[in-house]
Amino acid sequence: MAERSSVDLPSYVPDGFEVFVNGVAQARGVDYEVVGRTIVFPRPIAQEGRLGFWRWASMWLGIAGSYRKHENVDVVYEIGGRRQVATGLRPKAYVEG
Repeated sequence: MAERSSVDLPSYVPDGFEVFVNGVAQARGVDYEVVGRTIVFPRPIAQEGRLGFWRWASMWLGIAGSYRKHENVDVVYEIGGRRQVATGLRPKAYVEG
């Protein structure tokens, strides 16, 4: 089975929402599905993770940069006629169950 990722919706996000990965609109049923209050992606969503001391030090000294893949998941929703954005949602590996 292919690796999938999921993002838990914050409790304040209503049922009607739009999903963006790195600023690109995602289509429900194609790019993601909703299971309860969880957005499930059919592919892994890459996260850079924490930088270790030596990596951080080398970046600070200008020796190296951070070139790891990092994807951002944002959810746009409307409350009281105003569009809001839940940003920086943390994806995790999805395990059915």
